[in-house]
Amino acid sequence: MLGVSIRIEVVDDERWPDLVTLFGPSGAYSGCWCMWWRVPSKEFQANGNAGNRRALESLTRSGEPVGLLAYADAVPVGWAALAPRRAYARILRSPALKPDPGDPGDGAPDAGVWSVPCLFIDRRHRGRGVATALLQAAPKVARKAGARVLEAYPVDTSGEDRKFANAELYTGTVSLMTRLGFTVHKRPPTGRRLVMRRAL
Repeated sequence: MLGVSIRIEVVDDERWPDLVTLFGPSGAYSGCWCMWWRVPSKEFQANGNAGNRRALESLTRSGEPVGLLAYADAVPVGWAALAPRRAYARILRSPALKPDPGDPGDGAPDAGVWSVPCLFIDRRHRGRGVATALLQAAPKVARKAGARVLEAYPVDTSGEDRKFANAELYTGTVSLMTRLGFTVHKRPPTGRRLVMRRAL
């Protein structure tokens, strides 16, 4: 992104309007408002676009950690969900991604583990380092809040012949996470998503 500086800010009540601007009327992906990881499927579907927006706004205005915004100059251009792993009920229930009992730090959902499960970059700014900037900031923010480990759930695109749609890569890619200091923690036997970690 030549000539344009990227600034990362924690999303709070004051920055909610900027997140709305970035997500647009579609709420990022198909009305998700980044609530897909947080609520059961039935609730997510019942919420719809408007309900998911209200749910994320309520979390933001309550002061709960929700994520980071990237700005190119004064314009919001990217988002990374970031919160304690316990906030993401779907991760805790996922057969592939849930914590394994007995693993260090995995015995309890709030054992100092934070997650960065979702990225959304404005299509006009993709491929310009926005995701990298967000993922470089995430460990610092999580560490400051007391986290010991940051987890991500990227897609393994290696060995795939087909081209991935941007919407399929909303959790990031293994190659991106590896470049930013994450290592493979678990490779589930099903699915293409891995659990990757970075110690803080």
